[in-house]
Amino acid sequence: MIYSDLDTKLSSYDFYLPREHISQIPVEPRHNARMLIVPLPSEKSNHARVWDLIDQVKPNDLLIVNNTKVLRARLITRSLTGSRGELLLIEPRGNGQWLCIGKPSKFLYPGNQISLEKQGQPLLWLKVLEIDNITGGRIIQFPSDFADPVSIQPLLSLYGDIPLPPYILPHENVKSEHYQTRYATKLGSVAAPTAGLHFSDELLEGLQLKQVGIANVTLHVGLGTFRPLTAENLNGLKIHSEWVEVPPETVDAINACRASKGRVIAIGTTSVRALEGSSQLHGGKLQPFSGYIEIVIKPGYRFNVIDGLLTNFHFPKSSLLLLVSALIGRKNLLSLYQEAIGLGYRFFSYGDAMWIPPQVITQYGQYRNE
Repeated sequence: MIYSDLDTKLSSYDFYLPREHISQIPVEPRHNARMLIVPLPSEKSNHARVWDLIDQVKPNDLLIVNNTKVLRARLITRSLTGSRGELLLIEPRGNGQWLCIGKPSKFLYPGNQISLEKQGQPLLWLKVLEIDNITGGRIIQFPSDFADPVSIQPLLSLYGDIPLPPYILPHENVKSEHYQTRYATKLGSVAAPTAGLHFSDELLEGLQLKQVGIANVTLHVGLGTFRPLTAENLNGLKIHSEWVEVPPETVDAINACRASKGRVIAIGTTSVRALEGSSQLHGGKLQPFSGYIEIVIKPGYRFNVIDGLLTNFHFPKSSLLLLVSALIGRKNLLSLYQEAIGLGYRFFSYGDAMWIPPQVITQYGQYRNE
């Protein structure tokens, strides 16, 4: 794949998306969403349904899914003067302290107190400790025993709501369970790994009947999801760190997949970042890992682990668009996006899917470092 100077400029990843293409309601059943199949360079794209992924994968292939679970991280607050506000929990900082995004920010100055408010629940007073200089968020003091996503869950179950993205408007037919994957088990995200939302119980069963393996990683989606890229020059791009776990059994499953000539298929960009980030920390060799990673994947990146990808349609000028461009090229990806818009595909969290088969990634020049 040949890269140009345009690949290093943020403005080169911009495109116009009509508002009506931003999906507001998920498809039911989940697997009935449309799926654009990325073609080889000499062919035309194909159009199917996510259910047809069963026909695209082979026995002994291995799907890597992100089993993170979305916290009820949206909290309604009141200031001492009675003004209504909102907090979004992002990540724990220890001893009951949490990094949060809050609005309106004018009431969230260090030393101020705010209360959590929920019908039927008593007020719970919290203190603003400081402004986080790196993120612009606020460090909020919760009771000290609420130190991590598991321990704070009882509080969130009483006071919190699922934090749907701001482009999804409230709708009576959309329930909180629509914004969780069927395999979500590890509490910690403030946004869903959206490619996984396409997987129904029936699709998962059909894949297993075909002898396609499924293995878990965990990446807790955090602040990076909400921070737009702003710097035009992408050469020095840095992205907020994310907590990742690649367990030993997943590394073993990937090694067994390779030994049986299977292919490693990432379900969503979060699975890609978990696998590639862990590999990058160990000199290109995948090893078990638990901790924070900071990885930027953009054109020119050499992939070490994945062979194929199922993903959604992403925001203009986003880090996710850069990641997919690294697999199949920026110009090709933007051309496919224009095709999808013309055909009425649905974008973002509740939108349709794009399938990038391994043979396409190979044809576009991405090989694992052996």
